[in-house]
Amino acid sequence: MYILLSLQLNFKGMISVDQLVVSFGGFELFKKVSFLINPKDRIGLIGKNGAGKSTLLKILSGLQDASSGTVVLPKDVRVGYLPQHMTVADRYSVFEETKKAFDEILSLKKEIDTINNEIATRDDYESEEYLKLITWVTELNDRYQLVGGGNLEAEIEQTLVGLGFDRSDFGRPTDEFSGGWRMRIELAKILLKKPDIFLLDESTNHLDIESIQWLENFLKNYQGAVVLVSHDRAFLDAVTNRTIEISLGKIYDYKANYSTYLELRAEHRETQLAAYKNQQKLIEDTEKFIERFRYKATKAVQVQSRAKMLEKLDRIEIEQEDNSRLNIRFQPPERSGTVVVDCKDLSKSYGSLNVLDKINLTVERGEKIAFVGKNGEGKTTLARVILDELEYDGEMKLGHNVKIGYFAQNQAQLLDESLTVFDTIDQIAVGDIRTKIRDVLGAFMFSGEDVDKKVKVLSGGERTRLAMIRLMLEPVNFLVLDEPTNHLDMRSKEMLKQALAEYAGTVLIVSHDREFLDGLVNCVYEFRKKKIRQHLGGIYDFLHRKQMESMKELDVRKVRQAVVKEEKTVVNNNQLSYEERKEVNRNLSRLEKTIVQVEESIAKLEEEIQVMDDKMANPENLSDSTIFEKYNQSKKELEAAMAQWESATEEYETLKEKKTW
Repeated sequence: MYILLSLQLNFKGMISVDQLVVSFGGFELFKKVSFLINPKDRIGLIGKNGAGKSTLLKILSGLQDASSGTVVLPKDVRVGYLPQHMTVADRYSVFEETKKAFDEILSLKKEIDTINNEIATRDDYESEEYLKLITWVTELNDRYQLVGGGNLEAEIEQTLVGLGFDRSDFGRPTDEFSGGWRMRIELAKILLKKPDIFLLDESTNHLDIESIQWLENFLKNYQGAVVLVSHDRAFLDAVTNRTIEISLGKIYDYKANYSTYLELRAEHRETQLAAYKNQQKLIEDTEKFIERFRYKATKAVQVQSRAKMLEKLDRIEIEQEDNSRLNIRFQPPERSGTVVVDCKDLSKSYGSLNVLDKINLTVERGEKIAFVGKNGEGKTTLARVILDELEYDGEMKLGHNVKIGYFAQNQAQLLDESLTVFDTIDQIAVGDIRTKIRDVLGAFMFSGEDVDKKVKVLSGGERTRLAMIRLMLEPVNFLVLDEPTNHLDMRSKEMLKQALAEYAGTVLIVSHDREFLDGLVNCVYEFRKKKIRQHLGGIYDFLHRKQMESMKELDVRKVRQAVVKEEKTVVNNNQLSYEERKEVNRNLSRLEKTIVQVEESIAKLEEEIQVMDDKMANPENLSDSTIFEKYNQSKKELEAAMAQWESATEEYETLKEKKTW
């Protein structure tokens, strides 16, 4: 159930979730959950698979109703929601599809053009109707500039490039791209709409490392609120400042990012366990007392009193998953030759599209290496060449006695959905392991009735774990893992990482998960522009060097731009007359004063808004409507001042180029 508050337009107040209950056939997913979302919160939703994280995002977005309780949003709050799975249209180019994010602004531009055309055809310059048109189109133009109408294409380009698209992709139809790239287009549209609150469900699953870092910076500097579900620890730590854990239908709210939350949660769990043990002792003693004196008339009142106490007792529950372990142990591998893979001048093309161009790669026994780079640069292609699944040009040799175990990106989807969990493993189990299938499944958190479930009803994380069991039972000495952590929760990823670290064979991992790769791989191969480049060391060593190279490239670019700008300035100065130079100087002086005055106004308004933000964070002040009115007015004044500052600064910089000394 949704309630829209009758507040002033554009008020960006708190979103309130109050006594939320979600029930499925007698099972309560949420048990009277309540919390607030403040305007600048960066919230990470945490919990085991099936805890209700995605359900909560759907309820906040208005796509799903709760069984009871309310979600209260301030009027006109804009929500941007990106689900895990979605269907997208294939009728437009990448650029045109992304441009749909600005439908309202484009409609405004269309109205401006219509009025301008009408004005151009009229000659009743003194009439009241003509003057009304002039006034109206001026207001519309001001509004158009205020909402960023003059910079749409630049924003679209910046966002698409940040998410990994090349400029050459802009004109390509969206149906030429994979599902992961189409998800990026939908993410770009949501980012460009600049909603008051982002709801992102596993938004990094289809992004490469560079795009994830770009999204991190975007969200960190964003002025609205963010609520996200992610199993990427590094991403959570970089973006969030608050963690909400969903456990057994309740929530636990921590004012901290994920890593700090783990420390606080451990402390909370110790306290919770102590309280649980004390309560269990109280219940046991009370039940013994009731049983002992149930039939004694002299104790009847006391027995009845204690029985009622037990009925009313709010029983403490402990998250059972905390006691389960994903115990992955890959079978001891047979020894392979020293060289596991040797590629020389290897090339691969799909028709006219060249993906890999004369690359050289040598992988030695016991190495743990990572393939990183933008999607589409050939990481999975090379992995499949090594598996001998694709034809290629050049040379690729496997070493002596190399036996490969492969986990594909879509490995979980390749499972036979008609089989049960037990039968899926029984199909491949050999020898003594056939008598221990239930024990193996239990180690992977499939216990009790879970082993009899059909694959088709399993979640993405459960399917991935099941696929990993199949791989674990194969007697191999070279593991090739393509995005193995997609859909795995935090605990599962930690256990898999530990198992791979202990594995004595050779490991090649294609992954964008920095935290998973950190401390696991000792060599990184970067895929870029049809080539590969080796970087010795861990993933963060590589990223640090990459950042330094990017900064050097940026410095060179800035120097080039400065030279071009100086050349243009010289040309412009030589063309100006004395009177023109004099006028330019006068305008520069005027604009300098204007910019200083506006900056002072902006600083004052921002200070006032911060004070009101602090007041509105206190629920006791929410009944004072004057705060909302003043807050709204100050926000409008700040937006106008920012627009004036941008306009004056832009004009100042333009005139400065023309100035002569």
